[in-house]
Amino acid sequence: MQTLLIATVTVALAEIGDKTQLLALLLAARYRKPWPIIAGILASTLVNHAVSAWAGAWVAAQISPQVLRWIVVVCFLAVAAWALIPDKLDEAEVKPPRYGAFVATLIAFFLVEIGDKTQVATIVLAAKYTPLWQVISGTTIGMLLANVPVVLLGARFAQRLPLKAARFAAAGVFLALGLWVAWFGLAT
Repeated sequence: MQTLLIATVTVALAEIGDKTQLLALLLAARYRKPWPIIAGILASTLVNHAVSAWAGAWVAAQISPQVLRWIVVVCFLAVAAWALIPDKLDEAEVKPPRYGAFVATLIAFFLVEIGDKTQVATIVLAAKYTPLWQVISGTTIGMLLANVPVVLLGARFAQRLPLKAARFAAAGVFLALGLWVAWFGLAT
C-alpha cells in the first residue's frame, strides 16, 4: 500500500495548478454538469496512466538496475524543477468537441495529459514501484483528488488554491523521491 500512497500524493500535488486542472475548470464552466466531467476525467486518466505505467514498467525491465536507477533520479529531479514552473492552458491548445460533457472531457483530458508532468511522473513511478495496479490506482486517485474539487466548486475554489505553495510542495516531493532513489537505489 506504500506504492499506492506515494503515487497518490505525488500526482495530487503535481496536478495542482497544472493545465489539466485548468482544463477541468474550463469544462466545468462550459458544461455545468459535474458528474459527466468527473467520469470523463476518471476514464481518460485510467487509460492514459495505465499505458504510461505499462511503458515505465517495460522500460524498467529492459534496462540494467544501475542505469535505471540514475535515469529515475534524473527524471524525478527534472519533474521537481518542472513542477516549479506555473502552468497555463492555451485555449487554442484544446478545443473540446461538441458531443457532450463526458466525451469532451474524455478526449480533451487524454490529449492534454500526453507529455504532461503527471504522465511523466506515472512512467517514472511505474519504473520504480510495484505492483503496477497500485501505481495506476494511485496516480488516478491523485488526479481525481486534485480535479474533482475544481469541477464541483468551480472558479471560486480554484481562485483560493495556494498554487505557489502547491508547486513548491510538488517539487519537494519529486526532489525527495529523486534523492531517495539516488541514495538507496531502486526496490526490486
